[in-house]
Amino acid sequence: MRIRSEYSVLLLLLLLLGIIASSTSAPSPKNVQTSLRAKWSATPLLLEAGELLSKHQQHLLWDFIENWLHDASHHDDAQSHSAKDCVNNILHHARPLLRDPLASLFEFSLILRSASPALVLYRQLALDSLSSFPDDEIVEAKNSSGLRVGVTLNSPRGKCCWLDTGDHLFFHVSELLQWLQAPDQLVGDTFQRPQVFEFDHVHFDSTTGSPVAVLYGALGTTCFKEFHVALVGAAKQGKVKYVLRPVLPAGCETHFGHCGSVGASESVNLGGYGVELALKNMEYKAMDDSTIKKGVTLEDPRTEDLSQEVRGFIFSKILERKPELTSEIMAFRDYLLSSTISDTLDVWELKDLGHQTVQRIVRASDPLQSMQDINQNFPSIVSSLSRMKLDDSVRDEIMANQRMIPPGKSLMALNGALVNVEDIDLYLLIDMVHQDLLLADQFSKLKIPHSTVRKLLSTLPPSESDMFRVDFRSNHVHYLNNLEEDDKYKRWRSNLNEILMPVFPGQLRQIRKNLFHAVFVLDPATTCGLESIDMIISLYENNVPVRFGIVLYSSKYIMQLEDHSAKDDGDKFEEDISNMIIRLFSYIKGNHGIQMAFEFLSNVNKFRIESDDHADDSHLELHHVESAFVETILPKVKSPPQEILLKLEKEPELKELSQESSKLVFKLGLSKIQCPLLMNGLVIDPTEEALLNALNEETQRIQEQVYYGQIKPHTDVLAKFLSEAGIQRYNPRIISDNKPRFISLSTFIFGEASILNDIDYLHSPETMDDLKPVTHLLGVDITSASGMKLLRQGLNYLMEGSTDARVGLLFSANQSSDSFTLLFVKAFDITTSTYSHKKNVLDFLDQLCSLYQKKFITTSALEVDTTQAFIDKVCELAEANGFPSEDYRSALSEFSADEVRSQLMKVGKFLYRVLGSESGVNAVFTNGRVTYPIHESTFLSADLHLLESIELKKRIKHIMEIIEEVKWQDVDPDMLTSKFLSDIVMAVSSSMATRERTSEGARFEILNDQYSAIILNNENSSIHIDAVLDPLSPTSQKLSGILRVLWKYIQPSMRIVLNPLSSLADLPLKSYYRYVVPSMDDFSNTDSSINGPKAFFANMPLSKTLTMNLDVPEPWLVEPVVAVHDLDNILLENLGDTRTLQAVFDLEALVLTGHCSEKDHDPPRGLQLILGTQISPHLVDTLVMANLGYWQMKVSPGVWFLQLAPGRSSELYILKEEDDGSQNKQSSKLITINSLRGKVVHMEVVKRKGKEHEKLLIPDDGENVQDQKRGSTWNSNLLKWASGFIGNNEQSKKAESNSPEKARGGRHGKTINIFSIASGHLYERFLKIMILSVLKNTPRPVKFWFIKNYLSPRFKDLIPRMAQEYGFEYELITYKWPTWLHKQKEKQRIIWAYKILFLDVIFPLSLEKVIFVDADQVVRADMGELYDMDLKGKPLAYTPFCDNNKEMDGYRFWRQGFWKDHLRGKPYHISALYVVDLKKFRETAAGDNLRVFYETLSKDPNSLSNLDQDLPNYAQHNVPIFSLPQEWLWCESWCGNATKSKAKTIDLCNNPMTKEPKLQGARRIVSEWPDLDSEASRFTARILGDDQEPTQSPDRSKDLTSEDSLKEDLESKAEL
Repeated sequence: MRIRSEYSVLLLLLLLLGIIASSTSAPSPKNVQTSLRAKWSATPLLLEAGELLSKHQQHLLWDFIENWLHDASHHDDAQSHSAKDCVNNILHHARPLLRDPLASLFEFSLILRSASPALVLYRQLALDSLSSFPDDEIVEAKNSSGLRVGVTLNSPRGKCCWLDTGDHLFFHVSELLQWLQAPDQLVGDTFQRPQVFEFDHVHFDSTTGSPVAVLYGALGTTCFKEFHVALVGAAKQGKVKYVLRPVLPAGCETHFGHCGSVGASESVNLGGYGVELALKNMEYKAMDDSTIKKGVTLEDPRTEDLSQEVRGFIFSKILERKPELTSEIMAFRDYLLSSTISDTLDVWELKDLGHQTVQRIVRASDPLQSMQDINQNFPSIVSSLSRMKLDDSVRDEIMANQRMIPPGKSLMALNGALVNVEDIDLYLLIDMVHQDLLLADQFSKLKIPHSTVRKLLSTLPPSESDMFRVDFRSNHVHYLNNLEEDDKYKRWRSNLNEILMPVFPGQLRQIRKNLFHAVFVLDPATTCGLESIDMIISLYENNVPVRFGIVLYSSKYIMQLEDHSAKDDGDKFEEDISNMIIRLFSYIKGNHGIQMAFEFLSNVNKFRIESDDHADDSHLELHHVESAFVETILPKVKSPPQEILLKLEKEPELKELSQESSKLVFKLGLSKIQCPLLMNGLVIDPTEEALLNALNEETQRIQEQVYYGQIKPHTDVLAKFLSEAGIQRYNPRIISDNKPRFISLSTFIFGEASILNDIDYLHSPETMDDLKPVTHLLGVDITSASGMKLLRQGLNYLMEGSTDARVGLLFSANQSSDSFTLLFVKAFDITTSTYSHKKNVLDFLDQLCSLYQKKFITTSALEVDTTQAFIDKVCELAEANGFPSEDYRSALSEFSADEVRSQLMKVGKFLYRVLGSESGVNAVFTNGRVTYPIHESTFLSADLHLLESIELKKRIKHIMEIIEEVKWQDVDPDMLTSKFLSDIVMAVSSSMATRERTSEGARFEILNDQYSAIILNNENSSIHIDAVLDPLSPTSQKLSGILRVLWKYIQPSMRIVLNPLSSLADLPLKSYYRYVVPSMDDFSNTDSSINGPKAFFANMPLSKTLTMNLDVPEPWLVEPVVAVHDLDNILLENLGDTRTLQAVFDLEALVLTGHCSEKDHDPPRGLQLILGTQISPHLVDTLVMANLGYWQMKVSPGVWFLQLAPGRSSELYILKEEDDGSQNKQSSKLITINSLRGKVVHMEVVKRKGKEHEKLLIPDDGENVQDQKRGSTWNSNLLKWASGFIGNNEQSKKAESNSPEKARGGRHGKTINIFSIASGHLYERFLKIMILSVLKNTPRPVKFWFIKNYLSPRFKDLIPRMAQEYGFEYELITYKWPTWLHKQKEKQRIIWAYKILFLDVIFPLSLEKVIFVDADQVVRADMGELYDMDLKGKPLAYTPFCDNNKEMDGYRFWRQGFWKDHLRGKPYHISALYVVDLKKFRETAAGDNLRVFYETLSKDPNSLSNLDQDLPNYAQHNVPIFSLPQEWLWCESWCGNATKSKAKTIDLCNNPMTKEPKLQGARRIVSEWPDLDSEASRFTARILGDDQEPTQSPDRSKDLTSEDSLKEDLESKAEL
C-alpha cells in the first residue's frame, strides 16, 4: 500500500513538472469580485442590535440599554477596539436576553445588517423633528434627492441628543428637568404632540395620556445616558410618555463610548443576493475595441478555499504533504482550473447528467456544500460529472418520484407551508423562520411539549378565500320565479352538464335549474328598495337565468327593536308606510299570486315618480301606496278595493307577518346595509353590474363542483352552499374582504405585561368546568354609554348560552374616573372572582350594570351624597340574588381607590400597546382577533355568536384538538384545569394567527428519499424544511446558498428530494454563481472597519466572454457604481497586470408596489397616486395599471404618505377607510419602510358620492385651442402637477418638458424628448455618437431619457458633463419588472422588453410625447420634424421595413405563413425608431393592452423571438400604429443603396447574410461615423482622464470577427 502511495506522489510530481515546463509563459489566473452597498449613509451596529432585539420583544431593547449602560464603566479599559471584538461585545450583552436558536438568529441578523433601514427611518424622522423648528443653526440643508436616500443628519448645534416634546426642542438635560417641574407646561396643547407610530419604542413604564417626549440620540453617547435616566424616572412617575428614536448625527462618532461607532463611519455592505457570471456564446463580435489603459486596481487579499476538489485533487492535503513544492502545486491547480471549462457536451454525455449530479451530491460527506459547489461552479465541474458511473438505484428512485412530480419542478415548504421558490430571498426566509422560532419560544414558556410545538407549527392557516354566505332561508323570502317549475322556462334544457359547455363572453347559460338565487333585502318605502323591484322585473322579463326573491322589512320597526322598546310603542307602529306595504304585498300574494304582488310594488314606485318631477329624491307618501293597491287589484276583485284596505289595516295576522319579516332582517344583520343583494347568500351591491359579475364568479364555482361530481343533477345547490359556508348573521366589520387584524396574546400571559392572569372569566350557566376554546376579551370603557352597552351585550351573549366560549372583561376608564366608577369596578371584581360559579351571577351583573348606567351615565348627581346610597343599592341587589350582602358592604366600604385605579391604568396601557389608542376604547378580542372600533348600534350579542362560530370553525378547532391530546409532563396535575387549557388554546391560537404564511401545503412525504435526497435531521429544532429541487437550476443556485446559511445558524431539520430534468438536450447551467452571505470574518481584527460580504469568483476562465448579472431580492433596485471594465463583456485575458476585476453596486432604492381595487368594478386604471412626507406630499408619482390594479414607486426607508393625486383622480375617488369613514373625506395612507423587504400595499378606493357614474379617463379628442384654454381634461389639467416618477431627480434638469423655453447653447422652441437604452461599453459608445448626431441636426432644445438599470458607472459619470458641454438635458429613469408579469431570463430580451412594455409608467406623467432612437443609430435630420408630426390620433408611430433590397427577400418572414395571415395587409414595422404619443397611449390604455398580449404570448418560448418588434406589430389591430414615411429609417441590409441619400436616420442593423461586425459596418456605411466617434472619444478621454484610443485598423476588426457575440446576433434578429 505504501509503495502505491509513493508511486502516485511521484507520478503527480512528474505530471506537475511537465505541466509547469510547458506553461511557464501561461498568464496568471484571474478573479472577479463583486460587492453591493446601501446608498444611505452608515448606521452603527450597536443601534442595529437594539432594533433587532425589539423585534423579538419590545422590552428587550430597554433591558439591553440598561445592561450596556450598567457595564459602561468597564468599557474604557485596555480592550482591543477592533470591529470583531465589538461585535462579540454586543453579542455578549444581547445573547443572554434570548434563548437559542433565537440568539443564533439574532447574531446572523446583526452581521447581515438587516436592521439598518430601521435606523435610516429614524434619521428621516429626526430631520423632520429638527426642520419643524425653524432655526438656521438646526435645520440640515436637505439633500436635493426627493427621497432623501443618501441624506446625512448633522449634529444640531454640535449636540448629539435632543428631546422633542412637540412644543419644544431640548438639547440639555437641565432644560428637560426644568420642563418636568412645571406641570402647567406638561399639560400643553395635545395637538402639538409628536406623532407616535406603531414601530416606535415606548418605554414600558410610560403612562397613556401623558405628554409625549421623543428622545433622538444614540446609546453609547454621554448625553444619551443623562437624558435616558431622567426620562425613565419621569415615566415611572407618570409625567411623560418616553419614546426613543435611536439616531447618531454625523460628527458624533467621536463622542461614542467603546464599540458605539463600529459601522457608523463606512457604507453598509449588504448580503443576501446572488451574482452570476454567465458564459456568453459569442457568434460574432459586438465588443468595444477601445482599450482601457487606466483604471482602478482594487486587489483583494482574500485567500482561496483549497479544500474544494479540482478534477479529483484536494490541494490542501497535497500542500500539507509537500509544502516545499507550493508554487509548482499552485501553478498546477491554476492550470487545471482554467482548462476545465465546458460550455458544450456531446448529447450522449448529457443523457444522465442530472442523475449523476444527484448521485455526487447525495454521497458527499456534506451534501449541501456539495450541491452548492456543483451548481455554483458548474462549467468547471461538468466534464468530471459526466464521466461518473451511475448507480441504477439512484436512477430508479428519481424515475419513480417523477411519476408524482414533473421532472425539474422545484417546491419548498417551511413547517408545512409552501413558499414561492422563485421569489424567496434570504430576508424573507429569515423573517418567516424568526416568526416560527418566536412562537416556539412562547409555546415552550407555556410548558407545551416540544413534539406538540412542532405539530402546532406545521398546521396550515385557514384558506384566505373562505366565503361566508348568509343563510337567509325562511318563509319570509318571496320568490318571483322558479326555473324548475314555471312554464316560462319549459323549453330550457335541464341537463346540468350544459354549464360546462363553452359560450361567448358575457353570455349566460339557460339551464332549467335553480342554480342562482338573487334575493334582494329591501325596505319597500325607500327609493333604493323600489328601484330594485324595477330592476328585478326587468331582468326577469329578459329571461336572465336566476331565481329572484325579496325579503321585505321596515327600517322604523328595526330601530325600535334596537332600542328594545317595540313592545311599548305598538301603536306607533301602525303609522309606518313600510309596514303597510309589506301587509298589502302579503295579502296580494296570498290571494292573487306573486306576479301581481310584484306588480303592486312596481306600481308604488310608478305613483311615487309620477307625483314628483324630481324622481330621484321624491318622497313616498301613504296615498301613493293606496293608489297602487287600488290599481293593482281593481281588475281582480268584486268588492271595492277601499273596503279591503280598511279591513286589512286591522288584520293582526298580516301585522305579525310583517313584524316577523323585519325581525328576520334584524337577526341577519342586513338592515344596516343599503338594499343588500344576496347571490346564493353572498352579499353584493344591488346593481346590475355587480349582479352579473357575481353570476360569472358563481358560475365558475359551480362548474368546478359539477366537473368533480360534487354537484349532481338532483343536488339543491343553495342548500349545499349554505350548509357548507352559511352563517346566521352578517356584519361587514366581521366578514369583510380585508384580512382581520390579530394580536398575539401569549406575550401577555407571562412577563411584566401578565395582564391576562388577573382576569376572572364569566361563563354561560353550568358550563364553568368545560374547556372553552373561544375567549372573548371585552375591552370596555366603563365611563361611556357605548362601553356599558357592549358590556351588557357580552352578558346577554352568555345568558343566551354558549358552550364553547367564555368572556373576560378588561375595564378601562378616563383619567378623571370618580369613586362611583371605582365602586362599580370593585363590585364587579368581587362578583367575578368569588361568585362566578353561581347560577344567577349573570343576572346580578346585568342588574348591577343597569343600576350603574341609571345612576352614573344618565344622571349627574352629586357624588358625596350618593356613594353610600350606591353601596346600599348594590347590597340590596346582592341579597335579592342570593349573594351575601355583608361581604359586598365590607369590601366596598374599605376598598382602596388607588388599587382599582392602578388596575384600570394597567388595562389602559395594554389597550394602548395593542391598539395604539389613548382612551375611550371599546373593543373585542376573540382569541386575538381584534374587532375595533365597536359601533354600538351595530354590535350586538349575536355578533359575539358570529365571531365565535367563525373563529372556532376557521382557526381554533384544530388547535384545540391538538392541545387536548397533549401529554403534559412539566405541569403540576392540580394546574391542569379547564381554565389552564382554555388559556393555552387562547394564547396559541392568537399567536398562530399573526403568522404571515400561505394556506397551501404539499404532500412531500409521498416521495422516496433513500437514494436521491439530502436528509438532515435535528429532533430538537422547531423548524422543518421540505423541498423538491432540481440541483441544476437557477433556483437551486440561489437556494443552496440560503439553505446552507440556515443550517449553519439554526440547524433546522431538512428533507430535500432532488428532482433533476431527465433527458437534457443542452447544458442546464451556463454560468458561475455566488450567493453572498456575511460572516464574522467580514469584521476586522485590527481596526473598526467592516469589509462587508463580497462575491468572489476565483480562477475564472480567461478566454471566455462573461456577463455579470445580479440576482437581488424583488424589492431592490441596484446599479453599478464602480466598474472599470465592461460588465456585459468581461474578457479576463484583457485585464493586464490586475489580478481581480472589481465591481461595486449600490442599492439605489427599494420598490414600493401595490394593487389598487374598487369593489365590484375593474381596477381603476389611470388613477394617479402621489407619495411623499407630511411636509412634501408629492415626491414621486405613478398611475395604476389595469393589470391587477398594479402600481409601483421608488422609495427609501422612512415614513411615507400615499394619496390620490390632486385633479381628476381625487375629484372622483377617495381612499376607502378601514372603518368605512365618511365617503367624501380625502385621506392618505401611512406607509412605513423599515426593512430591506420593501412592501406590497393593498388599497381600495371608492367613488365619491354623486360621482358613481363618471369615468376617470376622458378622451381628449378635439385638441383645439378651446380645450387647451379650458385645461379641464385628464391630460391637460392633471398632468401639470406631475414630477419625476421613479426618475433620478438629482440628475434631472427639472425643465418643464413640454413648454417653449430657451435652453443652453442658444436652442429655442419646444423641447424634443428622446428615449434610448444601452448596455455594455460598445453600445454606450454608439449612444454618445447618436446623441451628437441628434444635436448637430436639431436646433431645438433636446432632453434625453436613458434607462438607468443597464448603464455603466463610467457613462453615468460622463453624461452630466456631456450635457453641460453640448447643451442638452437628460434624465435617468428606471422601472422594476413586476412580479406578476412573465419574466425574461436573458439580459438582451429584458432590455428589449423595457423598450415597449412600460412606456405608460416609466416616464413622469407630465411627459406627453417621446421618440425612441436605437443607440446604434445615426441621425441626419431635424428630429423636431418627427416630433411635431401628426400621428392621426394613434398612440404609436413606426417605420415599415423597406423592401427594395431584393437580396434579402428570403429573410422577410412577415410576407409568409403566420405573419402574413395575422397582419391582414398591414405593414410589419421596424423597432429601431418610433414615436410614442404618451397622452394618447395612457388614455387608450395601450400599455395595459400590450402587457396582456405579452403575458399571453411570452409563455410560449417560440413566440416573440424579436420581442420589442414582434409585440407592437402583433398588437397593431388593438394598439394602432401610424406608419412613418420610409425615409425616416434606412438600413443597408433591407433598404439597398438607392434610397440612402434620402435617409433621415441610418440604423446599423445586422446583416443576417454577411454577419459583418457592427464597428466595421459603421465605419463603412456611415460616412460621418468616424468623425463623430473620434469627437466622442476625445471628449470622453478629456473628462474621464482615460487614454481611450478607438482602434481604427480594419484588420484588427477582421481578426476579431470570429470571436463572439450573441448580443449582436440577437439584435440582428430583432431588426430583421
